Amino acid sequence: QVQLVESGGGLVQAGGSLRLSCTASGRTFSSYIMGWFRQAPGKEREFVAAIGTNAHTWYADSVKGRFRISRDNANNTMYLQLNSLRPEDTAVYYCGKDKFKDGFSTRAYEYDYWGQGTQVIVSS
Repeated sequence: QVQLVESGGGLVQAGGSLRLSCTASGRTFSSYIMGWFRQAPGKEREFVAAIGTNAHTWYADSVKGRFRISRDNANNTMYLQLNSLRPEDTAVYYCGKDKFKDGFSTRAYEYDYWGQGTQVIVSS
């Protein structure tokens, strides 16, 4: 069983920045491929970014160049730095653990554990 806890969301003006954190339980965090998703009201959960065990990263086109995913295996924590935020980035952001051991999964059903989510609101 893996428990994931997100933090760092909030209200920010367009153009601003936030850093989200996702802390995992257990001793094998470094072996997990991890990802960030977001879900806006009335929309499906969508892929944002993923990071592999070797710190390779993958981003959705909509956030490429603005968001940066990273991980600190010593502290069982993954981060998502959100820069140049836009109103359309408003959503609940979730971290998840990829059920697979290689590649990058961009579909929500390919993740087997999720955090509770953290709300990001970007005002115009």
